[in-house]
Amino acid sequence: MSTTEGVGMGKYNVRPDIDAAAEKAGPALGSKREIENLPSVLWEGETVDMLVTGLYGGGNGLVALTDRRLIFFKHGMMSQKLEDFPLGNISSVEWTGGMLMGTLTVYASGNRADIKNVAKAQGAALSGELRMRLSKTPAAAAPAASVPSAAQDVASRLATLDQLRLVGAITDAEYQDRRTAILNSI
Repeated sequence: MSTTEGVGMGKYNVRPDIDAAAEKAGPALGSKREIENLPSVLWEGETVDMLVTGLYGGGNGLVALTDRRLIFFKHGMMSQKLEDFPLGNISSVEWTGGMLMGTLTVYASGNRADIKNVAKAQGAALSGELRMRLSKTPAAAAPAASVPSAAQDVASRLATLDQLRLVGAITDAEYQDRRTAILNSI
């Protein structure tokens, strides 16, 4: 592979947001068919922020975090599978990492979805970003926030942000922008 082959939008040439997310995911992504067909399952104006691969419901596929939902997409020659979790329906997310791979567990609308065989660094980054987004979404039945829990929330969001930068899921500039936004929300 040449030095520029996997850089920028030259790798997939699907759409700028999808190409950027695929580039961040790294060369082991291995879901070319899903990446190329992802625009067909996106809503109008929906943008892709992160991509990882994983095993869900008996098939290997692509997990896409967009600005609106978490999508599992498998585009095989004989069959396709699409399941989505609108961000407003996700109540929590859990990450369990092993030596190289891990499991992303999503709790949504009273159901549990286990996405297995997710690369460790990408899975940790995705779960961290998802947690950060969930912390910004007010829970319908949540009690009024007290001062100590608000401080704990900010600390948790900052810790998640630090983890995202550590695993390379966000750039230093993105880190600074998001850190400033979190601190300004106090």
